[in-house]
Amino acid sequence: MKTKLISKIFIPVLLLVSGAVQSQVSDSIVQKDLQWDTSAPAGIIELSIPSHGSKMAGFIYTANGIQKHPTLIMLHGFPGNERNLDLAQVVRSKGWNVIYFDYRGSWGSQGQFSFENCVEDVKSVVSFCKKYSDSLLIDTANMAFFGHSMGGFVCLKALAEIPDIKKGFALSTWDIYSTGKNIQPSQIKEVAAQFGDVFVLNTPIEKLISNVVFNLAYYNLQNDAKTLSGKEIIMLDEHHGNSVLAETLKKANNTFFEYDIWQTDHSFSNKRISLINKVLQFLNQN
Repeated sequence: MKTKLISKIFIPVLLLVSGAVQSQVSDSIVQKDLQWDTSAPAGIIELSIPSHGSKMAGFIYTANGIQKHPTLIMLHGFPGNERNLDLAQVVRSKGWNVIYFDYRGSWGSQGQFSFENCVEDVKSVVSFCKKYSDSLLIDTANMAFFGHSMGGFVCLKALAEIPDIKKGFALSTWDIYSTGKNIQPSQIKEVAAQFGDVFVLNTPIEKLISNVVFNLAYYNLQNDAKTLSGKEIIMLDEHHGNSVLAETLKKANNTFFEYDIWQTDHSFSNKRISLINKVLQFLNQN
């Protein structure tokens, strides 16, 4: 029974898809050391970002040069073991600041973890960027999101709720709605037990699942299609599970929307260079 439940409701984390077609992106990249601008050299600054009375741990990879830089905000998954910092380093080398942070209640950040709070935390990070745009050299008119797995959900939801941010890259998005709608209230404890001890989050898994099961409308990203219509979005997956969602968002979009499926795993382990190049293309397109 437990095995059937897991196979039915879990995100297909390691699913390989036969017949998937990868977009034409380069599978090689050439990097060289930066020539430091001594007046404002590239570096890393630890951040303590306030969110609803709590502090979130984070850092910013600052780009080279004294001018204000476009800035990419990284949104990690559940619980967030894959941080995609290889991508962050390359994006920084191309003139972007990159901010990474841990949501409230995750990985030692203060406050309470919840999926809804993750979205609110992104709003707090955007406000933080605006407040410290001069000292951190952030071009607040040119900011974007990159979200992986749960972070893909957070990316799309935050895009829908933050008018100022126009661009988001959602990698292997966890469609939390599709997971939650397959769970009956009587199954919540059994499903929660399959997650094990996710000790880097301070909220019981059972409570997280209950919040989804009893608040499904919030998690249905198809309801946000109209609000997302003016945003530039890429969804990239390793499975077909988001095909219906992507088609709904694409039909409503009047700006830019691209959806693709690559033959890889949930972390895009064999496609890191292609992924980095895809993100760079997206960030630099006008």
